[in-house]
Amino acid sequence: LPLGDCINKICASDSKLQPVIGVRRTSTQHHSGVEERPKWDNKFQYLLTCIGFAVGLGNVWRFPYLCQIYGGGAFLIPYLIALVFEGLPLLYLELAIGQRLRMGSIGVWNSISPLLGGVGISSMLVSFLVGMFYNTILAWVLWYFFHSFQNPLPWSTCPVNENQTGYNRECEKSTPVNYFWYRETLNITPDIEASGCLQWWMVVCLATAWSVVFICFIRGIASMGKAVYVTATFPYLVLTIFLVQALTLPGATDGLTYLFTPDWEILKNPQVWLDAATQIFFSLSVAFGGLIAFSSYNAERNDCERDAILVGVINSATSLYASIPIFSILGFKATNGFNACRQENILTLTNHFEFSDQNITLENYDHWFQFLNHRNPDVVSNLSLRDCVLKTFLDQSASGTGLAFIVFTEAVLEMPGSQIWAILFFVMLFSLGLSSMFGNIEGILTPISDLKLIPKWIPNELVTGTSNSASSLGSGNYWVEVFNSYVGSVPLLIIAFFEIIGVIYVHGMKNFSEDIYFMTGRRPNIFWKACWMVISPLMLLVVLVAYVVVQAQTYPTYHTWNPDYVRMIKTDLRSLFPLYVCGTNFICPYSTSQAFKLSNILSH
Repeated sequence: LPLGDCINKICASDSKLQPVIGVRRTSTQHHSGVEERPKWDNKFQYLLTCIGFAVGLGNVWRFPYLCQIYGGGAFLIPYLIALVFEGLPLLYLELAIGQRLRMGSIGVWNSISPLLGGVGISSMLVSFLVGMFYNTILAWVLWYFFHSFQNPLPWSTCPVNENQTGYNRECEKSTPVNYFWYRETLNITPDIEASGCLQWWMVVCLATAWSVVFICFIRGIASMGKAVYVTATFPYLVLTIFLVQALTLPGATDGLTYLFTPDWEILKNPQVWLDAATQIFFSLSVAFGGLIAFSSYNAERNDCERDAILVGVINSATSLYASIPIFSILGFKATNGFNACRQENILTLTNHFEFSDQNITLENYDHWFQFLNHRNPDVVSNLSLRDCVLKTFLDQSASGTGLAFIVFTEAVLEMPGSQIWAILFFVMLFSLGLSSMFGNIEGILTPISDLKLIPKWIPNELVTGTSNSASSLGSGNYWVEVFNSYVGSVPLLIIAFFEIIGVIYVHGMKNFSEDIYFMTGRRPNIFWKACWMVISPLMLLVVLVAYVVVQAQTYPTYHTWNPDYVRMIKTDLRSLFPLYVCGTNFICPYSTSQAFKLSNILSH
């Protein structure tokens, strides 16, 4: 019979339960040859897997950055509002629908309506594309992890040149940390059009990362469920160790004060609300299909409402918890930079006024500066002293790979026992990324397995691992930036919007309530119904439209490595514009040719 006729017969035979979509698997079905669906060993294993999928790299390198640039503690207001009215309802819906239907994303939406089959296919494709660049990040983490055993750390100094007569010129233009990331690690090309050749070290790291994922998935959720005991809990241990160490560092208090001091005026900026809504949405990993797949391995009678609240709250709490050690360490780094700046000024003043050494110190620098500036203002103004303000160093924010592979690695160099902290940091990042990869891969493999799209003799992991070699090229970082910016943004918003529309308005709120009653023993309260029917789809629609409008107003760009701009400054005055664009890190939001085109336009 067609699925709709089966559903009507079931509903007519039991008006109390009304199990709307999907038929319960009975022992008769099992003995008749129908393959029984795998199950989690225990509830704790399931929760750890969902938490590991939700708590990813963005909790460590994206949320603290948003708090920093958007008024510190003030950002928590739109963030929590988005969590309550957008994130949790979507999370609850996905866990409930997956648990009730016991299928992957494609099977779930086809069961609700054949017209919604594209939603499941879209989720699978997004998971596939995100998994591609996510595994690349794991390869980069492994590369840094392997090098963290060296003493001194390889990004602490510039390498010598080929003639052994000095340091590498390209590295001297930038910093050792930048050089190790862009040249030693990525061997990056000038722009995305120049692919370069395969970097063998990245191929090895990529293969290693994929091998770890394959081993974790070798027996499906049976082996993956064991792996999450480590990958989902180890990051919390490392964060706690970092927290204890970071709070003892000089400048940690300044970093935390800067992070959490609220700037209420910034809440008037619509971009703050937009970024808060998108952050909680992507942080919970909804619309990927992974959560639907995970919940499909649950028993049908399970309190999915409590699971959704628990996973959502732990995810947000982890973001806050990770912010404390991260910005304690960044405060330590800013304090060191601030003191180094003042040391340069002290040396300049000491040499010019011929003071004895240790006459001007960091403790009395402000007093001496005011005194000298009062008595000899013209002389002091002509010394070209640096403007040393602590807030300026604290404002040097970064997120994503910039935070992990540049800012944090530079801060680790100034910590005692830097090798140990580097090892712990990159093991933590690998664990976070691996747990998130579990969800991405499950969002691909479960619908493929349910629909029997590939023969059983073909390893499922091979399907998701064949297209990763492109990221090992010299232009691989550019492709990761493009994927990160566009694959996991608008497509997920569209998928989530149609998920709510499909469940609430196609399947029906009444039918969905009965499904939840069948699973939990209680129907959803007025809050959940209001969010599903009005608030959440409206917020998603507003965020989607606003996001598209914002993106349409700016020309798409990506950062490129420009090792020659110092030379170009000397030869062409108009290259001051690329200098302004690039800043001190030699990273431009345009390719070199684009920057010069813009400088030509502005010069007329």
